[in-house]
Amino acid sequence: MNNDTDIQLSGPFKATDGSGRAHDIKAIRIFDEGYGIIDVYIDFAAPLEAGAYKDKTLVGHILARLRSLGYVGPDFGHGDLGLQDKKLIVLEAPEEFSAFAVRKGWKDLSAEFHED
Repeated sequence: MNNDTDIQLSGPFKATDGSGRAHDIKAIRIFDEGYGIIDVYIDFAAPLEAGAYKDKTLVGHILARLRSLGYVGPDFGHGDLGLQDKKLIVLEAPEEFSAFAVRKGWKDLSAEFHED
């Protein structure tokens, strides 16, 4: 995590996957600036099995955490496959996530290009 460019949305919590295994999540974070689509980074304390980003139960627990923090909107898809890692899941947030992210300090770099 880079404290200069990251916004932490959540601290540590536990989430369960579809097989019933509990996982310690260290943080949910986003970068402080972006254009439209926001990648949401979920840092895990221990390595995950390959393909964990596709586990609907695990992702559901992550989304439940974000909703408990104030996010209102549709579910996320997974981010670019090249971003997934042994201790990291990257989800791609829908457009509706932007309003929540702005309240947390995210800067929409495309805002200056919006028409009045």
